[in-house]
Amino acid sequence: MSNIIEHVGIVEKMDANRIVVKIVQASACSGCSAKNLCSSSESKEKLIDVVNTTGKSYEIGQTVMVQGTTLMGFQAILFAFILPFFVMVTTLFVGMQWTNQSEAISALLSLAALIPYYILLYFLKNNLKKKFLFRLKQ
Repeated sequence: MSNIIEHVGIVEKMDANRIVVKIVQASACSGCSAKNLCSSSESKEKLIDVVNTTGKSYEIGQTVMVQGTTLMGFQAILFAFILPFFVMVTTLFVGMQWTNQSEAISALLSLAALIPYYILLYFLKNNLKKKFLFRLKQ
């Protein structure tokens, strides 16, 4: 199993040391010949910031290969799904004890507990950007 994830993308914008690459994320049936007749085929365009560490020059519209690691994917799942789930469940059980078993108030408290979590992620976004670095394949 490879630790590298690769996607083909197109250079959209360029700054001094930052490149914005557009990748098309397609579903498994996007290669099907009947995809135009089927309503289940999906594709989404994503813009990814890539730091140009190589100093190589690229042109807008150029096709490039964007690389990331599977560890980055696992960390993204951790921050986006697993940690918020544990925050909600922990707050739900603590709220049940504090509110004398009131399920409605505990549920609202567990949802409200996500607000500080996502505010914290917002303030840590610069640190997270350093953690989630994509590169262009040479």
